[in-house]
Amino acid sequence: MLRKFRRVVSSYEPLVEILISQKKLIGNLRYYQQLYPEVSVAPVLKSNAYGHGLVEVAEILDKENLPFFCVDSLYEALLLRKLGIRTKILVIGYTSPSNINAGKQKDFSFAITSLSHLQDLAQNLKNPTEFHLKIDTGMHRQGITMRELPEAALIIKSSGKINLAGIYSHLSDAADEAFTRQQIVHWNKAVADLRKDFPELRFFHLSATSGVRFSKEISANAIRIGLGLYLANPVLCLRSIVTSVKNVDKGEFVGYDRTLQAVQPMKIATVPVGYFEGVDLRLSNRGYFKVNDIFCPIAGRVSMNITTIDASSISSIKAGETVTVISNQPEDLNSAENIAKICGTIPYEILIHIPSYLRRTVV
Repeated sequence: MLRKFRRVVSSYEPLVEILISQKKLIGNLRYYQQLYPEVSVAPVLKSNAYGHGLVEVAEILDKENLPFFCVDSLYEALLLRKLGIRTKILVIGYTSPSNINAGKQKDFSFAITSLSHLQDLAQNLKNPTEFHLKIDTGMHRQGITMRELPEAALIIKSSGKINLAGIYSHLSDAADEAFTRQQIVHWNKAVADLRKDFPELRFFHLSATSGVRFSKEISANAIRIGLGLYLANPVLCLRSIVTSVKNVDKGEFVGYDRTLQAVQPMKIATVPVGYFEGVDLRLSNRGYFKVNDIFCPIAGRVSMNITTIDASSISSIKAGETVTVISNQPEDLNSAENIAKICGTIPYEILIHIPSYLRRTVV
């Protein structure tokens, strides 16, 4: 049904479209593979592949002979399998024993996120299932603590249903080298201990994008790459069009709550994107869209489905002109990273708020 629906809507010409560069996505993957040849790269596809499109990104990367994809939920994993994705999938978010038992697929790996989760799994799993054990090395969000490791190992060994395929952890602040190295010490000890208990372990992964520079110090054979996969060379471009242009006289107001008053005659262009389409409200009177390679300031408040821009510097602008809302050029004022700086946030938040219903076109 989903495939049929995708065919039906493919003939619809949207006002807002997202372009995903296959060349840049593969190029970013190659960058990390070549820089760190001693480890395998496991792409992180959670949260709709950081806003880039879960299915579209998975279909591109499925041909790359990767160790596994990381997703957050069983729903994401089932969707990928339903659409024919063959790469191994690790569900790194919490999954209840009942959902694991109800799952039809037998080739997923699941995370063990705490000691209580492990105990629940040991008591309630119906079938042998593959897991990666998460170790809390200092972030204190999820994972088995270092003190709990001996007990966790005994539970896993005594269970006939928990097949331990890997262990992993997460760095909380890779910019802080001293704290990161403390985490690495804990991690390396955990790896050494668990390899003795479980010699059949296949995967050891600690680093995400921000921590890969520590790879040579870490006992691991895989790295999880999320943001770097999409932003090392930006993959996504969000585009729309100008739908109207009007002149505003000096002293007149633009937008909700009259937050912008024209100090001189202005040319205002309307673009059919707003905070529902992923234009952050914090860009009101602060952000930029790009038209004909000219950066036009956002004029007034961003609305739910409309944003107005000051196009006074473009003499010939007219309805139908292409507008770049989020640029895939890192130096542009409206790149995801520069938008995040304007908003006082991180690029993750900007990208994942792009709605999943917007069409992603692989180019």
